[in-house]
Amino acid sequence: MEPGNGTQISDFLLLGFSEGPELQPLIFGLFLSMYLITVFGNLLLILAVTSDSHLHTPMYFFLANLSFVDICFTSTTIPKMLWNIQTQDNVINYAGCLSQMYFFLLYAQLDVFLLTVMAYDRFMAICQPLHYMVIMNPQLCGLLVLVSWVISVLNSLLQSLMVLRLTFCTVLEIPHFFCELNQVVGRACSDTFLNDLVIYFNTVLLAGAPLAGIVYSYSKIVSTICGISSAQGKYKAFSTCASHISIVSLFYSTGLGVYLSSAAPQSSHSSAVASVMYTVVTPMLNPFIYSLRNKDIKLALKRIIGVPVM
Repeated sequence: MEPGNGTQISDFLLLGFSEGPELQPLIFGLFLSMYLITVFGNLLLILAVTSDSHLHTPMYFFLANLSFVDICFTSTTIPKMLWNIQTQDNVINYAGCLSQMYFFLLYAQLDVFLLTVMAYDRFMAICQPLHYMVIMNPQLCGLLVLVSWVISVLNSLLQSLMVLRLTFCTVLEIPHFFCELNQVVGRACSDTFLNDLVIYFNTVLLAGAPLAGIVYSYSKIVSTICGISSAQGKYKAFSTCASHISIVSLFYSTGLGVYLSSAAPQSSHSSAVASVMYTVVTPMLNPFIYSLRNKDIKLALKRIIGVPVM
């Protein structure tokens, strides 16, 4: 449709994963289960960290913040998707779409920053153990989280305001289960060059730069671990990083893959399926990956729920 046919739109149509009604109950049950596991799993992790004084350390402080952000992250998209399936109404209004996009970008960016801060924390703990508690003091930890929030809020606000300047065509079907930035911008009738430029610049700056920081931190960590003489010392040092490496790998490999391939032609639902990995699966797996490999978390959870955690 030509830009001249643009109009002041009021609704978007979220197509989700399948237009076939026979698959909707299966999708509803699957995502409801994953959402409940994500919320309760991360809430348990937050409760374990806050209730156990032994876990009042920088590493667990950042982990509790990550769990909180993951709950918010999934709550931005999944409840609306479940509601659409249940009511068989895939419409989301313009204001609701912009709001969902804003909060999705906010919590996605916070995930990136918190994973980077956690890598820095492990770098200091392993490479500078004698100065760790002095450098990673409560003031610095709080400041790192605050700065992460401020930058994420400003970035989300910028991206949302950039969308407000666009005009849209009358047919506004989004082959996704939420209002994803690239999908919304791609439906505009007006020129999106500036939007695309800001999206890719932000991807490089606010996702690529933190990833470079994570890679640098772990290169130093690996170098330090290799210098440890005892096998037991090497294992203990590496075990504190294994969970974080797993989450970073899963989050970045799926998230960056979706955004960097957005300019290429895609099938109608390929981006939505890929997005499930970093919007739903990764937040769901976080508490399991961190708790099952951490005896301190397992002990804290045992005291809360009263039964041993595997």
